[in-house]
Amino acid sequence: MKEALRIAVQKSGRLSENSLKLIKECGIHFDNGIGKLRTVAYNFPAEFLFLRDDDIPGYVQDGVADLGIVGENVAVEKDRNVRIIKRLGFSKCRLSIAVPRTRSYNGIQDLNGKNIATSYPKLLGDYLKEHHISANIHEISGSVEIAPSIGLSDAVCDIVSSGSTLLTNGLKEVETIFRSEAVMIARPEVSAAKEKILKQLLFRLDAVQKGNNSKYILLNAPQEATEKIISLLPGMRSPTVLPLAMGGWNSIHSVVDEDRFWEVIEQLKDAGAEGILVVPIEKMIV
Repeated sequence: MKEALRIAVQKSGRLSENSLKLIKECGIHFDNGIGKLRTVAYNFPAEFLFLRDDDIPGYVQDGVADLGIVGENVAVEKDRNVRIIKRLGFSKCRLSIAVPRTRSYNGIQDLNGKNIATSYPKLLGDYLKEHHISANIHEISGSVEIAPSIGLSDAVCDIVSSGSTLLTNGLKEVETIFRSEAVMIARPEVSAAKEKILKQLLFRLDAVQKGNNSKYILLNAPQEATEKIISLLPGMRSPTVLPLAMGGWNSIHSVVDEDRFWEVIEQLKDAGAEGILVVPIEKMIV
């Protein structure tokens, strides 16, 4: 096999599913059947290792893998000699401190002298040190939310997505200490040949992400409203304006960021746009 990038991916779970989906959207095909721990891409110089997420930063640091996809919380907590080269925009969550709902909380000073259970002792320790809080950190793995109810701790520090798990276990979120998303990490250095492959991969990832974060809009507008509508649609460079067969009307095409989509649609309607058609973008190269 010619030189290829070796990429470590979580072997199961939501982050794994989204990682593999993103890679396949980049046009990279491989077989990741049940139970496989290693596979090779058919049409791109890449090899994939399916590992526990906690192990990925270490494998990348040691050169077993060139790249890895993990939650940023894991990358920072493990504190390995790796670099974040790409934020991937999915698996967003936060690391938060929570206390029993029945307990009053008046600010971070309330944590002085308390026992806090967590699976993230480094991140929690750094946060407490930054805020000059002296607390006892109890490192546990799994089922962190149960710790206060069994008398193990006064508070917990754990990953939160919707907050439903905290609620179910009688806890309330009081401090957010870290915000996380999936990231691609890399070894400090790779060979020149692998650096070239990495640039090709990043190019594809950029195109997919830009497409996922954008919408293609087509609309009809009366001639007198065209200038106003163009001002609302910056597009990639500028909107495309084409005259319709019916006199006095134009067809306007543009691209809008997903985050601004509904706001822009309302503004377009108010400006006189009609027949608005919205199309998803598979990939976008700028």
